[in-house]
Amino acid sequence: MADVADKLAYFQAITGLQDPDLCTEILAAHGWDLELAISSFTSSSNIANQSPPASPSLSAVPSLHRQNDAASSQLSDSEPPPPFPLPPLPGLAWKLIKLPVSVISGSLGLISGAIGFGLWAAGGVLSYSLGFIGIGGGGESSPSPSTPLVSVSVAAVEAMDFVAEFEREYGGPNSRPNFVGEGFMDALQRSRNEFKLLFVYLHSPDHPDTPSFCQRTLCSEALSAFVNENFVAWGGCIRSSEGFKMSNSLKASRFPFCAVVMAATNQRIALLQQIEGPKSPEEMLAILQRVLEESSPVLVAARLEAEERRNNMRLREEQDAAYRAALEADQARERQRREEEERLAREAAEAERKHKEEEEAQERAEREAAERQAALAKLRQEKAQSLGEEPEKGPDVTQVLVRFPNGERKGRRFKSTATIQTLYDYVDSLDCLEAESYSLVSNFPRVVYGQDKLTLSLEEAGLHPQASLFVEINS
Repeated sequence: MADVADKLAYFQAITGLQDPDLCTEILAAHGWDLELAISSFTSSSNIANQSPPASPSLSAVPSLHRQNDAASSQLSDSEPPPPFPLPPLPGLAWKLIKLPVSVISGSLGLISGAIGFGLWAAGGVLSYSLGFIGIGGGGESSPSPSTPLVSVSVAAVEAMDFVAEFEREYGGPNSRPNFVGEGFMDALQRSRNEFKLLFVYLHSPDHPDTPSFCQRTLCSEALSAFVNENFVAWGGCIRSSEGFKMSNSLKASRFPFCAVVMAATNQRIALLQQIEGPKSPEEMLAILQRVLEESSPVLVAARLEAEERRNNMRLREEQDAAYRAALEADQARERQRREEEERLAREAAEAERKHKEEEEAQERAEREAAERQAALAKLRQEKAQSLGEEPEKGPDVTQVLVRFPNGERKGRRFKSTATIQTLYDYVDSLDCLEAESYSLVSNFPRVVYGQDKLTLSLEEAGLHPQASLFVEINS
């Protein structure tokens, strides 16, 4: 339902019809194909009016004012100067079109309908304008063609598909304008870097005048050579995402549609000329020659300004380099002397530090060893005291033999009521074992007297009247 509402709203905006029922009937009759319905309506309107096509000079066209809050807040504090100065030129109608804030993000994916399109265009022009004055894009003095404003995505793929399809239909690259295979914002960036105007062609494959216009006008030798020499050419099919969006942005209401644009102030492009309806090669050449002649002072001034900036920057760099060389020569000897003094001081301090650390480490090791020995001696004494006197032989006395990992054997008598924990205390009281974690194990059968058996008496554990155990170190 949202897609239907978007198509209806866009159709009303582009055709000017206010009756929603009539617009719905027209769209339904064309299978809700928005481009086909607009093309059919505009063609029938032009035939019915039987009036000559409007002059290509520009009249006031409302700007698109769907802007992003975050981008506008960044630009409102200090608006940068325009990439090209835009003085009033005699005979040339300048029209500034304010694009919404997401030309780049819109180029990355299709935003369905006219409502979604409002967020498509201005973000790219914002990034483009900032790059134009040297913020984020390297400035005019150091363009970066290898880093386009829009990565290879839907816009670039659509542009390459259009170029391939146009070449299949109307001839090879030697007999047509050399449309660039990249998105609109990249093409605009290219025209800025080359100090040229951008020639835009919006292709409507369903319009009856399209084939003859492409074959006889666009692909004429004189026109294509003139466009290729003096313009950067970009084309898009209105069936594609970006072509459809650009037709909305440029308010294309009649086809074939061509336009000449250039970068203006931030968030804007200057629409220098729009050419609607079929034109002969001679008419197109006359229009483009006039636009080029009237715009050449702006382009020449921009080129000279960029060259002057580059020359000034180069001169400053050379002066700075000479100053730095002289300064470094003066500082080199002082730096070497200072470095030598610092090296000797560091070596002396390092030697002193190492000597002190070695003494401290030795003292610490001796102190810790003494503390461990004292703790072990105290532990053994406490364990030995807890064992009490060794009982005499008798029916309630158990003889226990303990073998250590080093082969040493120790034996002792215990009351049969003594617990397994008593055997561990006995082993701990002897100076025969350095390991802290171990288990007492019997061989036949193998039984590990671990934590779960510490509370058992020797008789309950089956170790009475005698037992042979060995110490097994826990890993």
